[in-house]
Amino acid sequence: MSRRVFLGTGLAVAAQVTIAGTKSSGKVLGANERIRVAVAGLNGRGGAHVAEFARIPDVEIAYLVDPDRRTYRKHLSTLSSKNLPAPKTETDIRRVLDDKSVHVVAIATPNHWHSLMTIWACQAGKDVYVEKPCSHNIHEGRIAVEAAKKYGRIVQHGTQSRSSQSWLDLQALVQSGKYGKLLVSRGLCYKPRGSIGFKAPSPPPAEVDFNLWLGPAPEQPHHANLVHYNWHWFWDFGNGDIGNQGVHQMDIARWLIPGATWPDWVISFGGRLGYRDQGETPNTQIAIMGYGSVLLMFEVRGLKTPPYYGQGIGNVLHFEEGVVAGGKFYPKGRGEGEPLAKVTSPTRRKGGGIFQNFIECVRSRKAEELHAPIEEGHISSGLCHLANISYRLGKEEPFDAKRQIIAGNEFASEALQRVAEHLSQNGVKLEGTTWRIGRKLEFDGKLEQFRNDPEANALLTRKYRPPFVVPDKI
Repeated sequence: MSRRVFLGTGLAVAAQVTIAGTKSSGKVLGANERIRVAVAGLNGRGGAHVAEFARIPDVEIAYLVDPDRRTYRKHLSTLSSKNLPAPKTETDIRRVLDDKSVHVVAIATPNHWHSLMTIWACQAGKDVYVEKPCSHNIHEGRIAVEAAKKYGRIVQHGTQSRSSQSWLDLQALVQSGKYGKLLVSRGLCYKPRGSIGFKAPSPPPAEVDFNLWLGPAPEQPHHANLVHYNWHWFWDFGNGDIGNQGVHQMDIARWLIPGATWPDWVISFGGRLGYRDQGETPNTQIAIMGYGSVLLMFEVRGLKTPPYYGQGIGNVLHFEEGVVAGGKFYPKGRGEGEPLAKVTSPTRRKGGGIFQNFIECVRSRKAEELHAPIEEGHISSGLCHLANISYRLGKEEPFDAKRQIIAGNEFASEALQRVAEHLSQNGVKLEGTTWRIGRKLEFDGKLEQFRNDPEANALLTRKYRPPFVVPDKI
């Protein structure tokens, strides 16, 4: 597929762009040269992108991009109140990619646009800050990684915990062996989500280009549960809370397992429990992944729930000698937490927060100094996709907290028992309740494919809607 066809007729960008915003001379942006940013996706995290880039010296918001024209006004007003230049507004990112004066595309669109927009921007010679998860499926995440490499782009992933010194310190503590071997790295997304009800098909608002909003997703009618937030709970656009809020804690959970990339196997359990509505993704989910002798476990709870070791949205580490959570160590057999052991840890790499670090790397062209490079984002996002693939291939069965499928696994059994208690506390009658028991899947991390499971491998990608097509390879 030619780049002209790929980017859209008449919207191709010169291929010989090697440094952000410059021609093929290879000129590197100077320390005080202005970096011009296009922010794509202006609801939710898009507001944070505008605010963060606007406060960095010598960075200018050049474009506001969204298929919903109603989103521009508040950001234009905010920038005006700070005496900052007014950016142009645009519905179609392809026209922005044609502007050689734009150096950076910051992507805060719905998930199904993240990888394609990243790929297009890399091909157009732009650097990219892409929100989590960087992909809607594993294949397109890998293509985004390859695009960044091929075109020499700086691509940062929006898992901002990677800029935190405290997580680096905890990583060093794990590696020190102070508390014995790590047994389980657990992520939690306990975030109450109420019913979204049912919305009938309806014409999109006049200000919304719904064809552009759909982008790579299948053609379908508009309804009010899509634009703007509840798309998270539909498989065509989102990845449930494990791939929404949860990808942050998933990234940390993997980061804290020494040397962890892809797991050997995965299984997931769950359902949309406690109410009936239009949403498709689970509001209750447990994912378990095998990393040799270490388990990565993830829990999603969308109904009201008390914290676990003081954590609602957070991470818990289980060692041979006890549990680490919330900056404390809970020794086995004692309920009181105590201060963590002191260890020597590396100092956070250059740049303060994740946006500042990104801009510094755009100037230096040193991708190795990114706090959250696209490759790491691809893998952590991919773990969320693995869990969802297991879930989607599962079977509806009566709820049973003593599932034989995980007999002998004390941590999995304990998690299921706590889910049973959690559901009962929310008025869910377990007798007669069904939930989905996911398929246990073996994964080959080198090939990024499942072993001997064509049905699972089919869910590593999707059918794209022309012309919004992620290529098979770069």
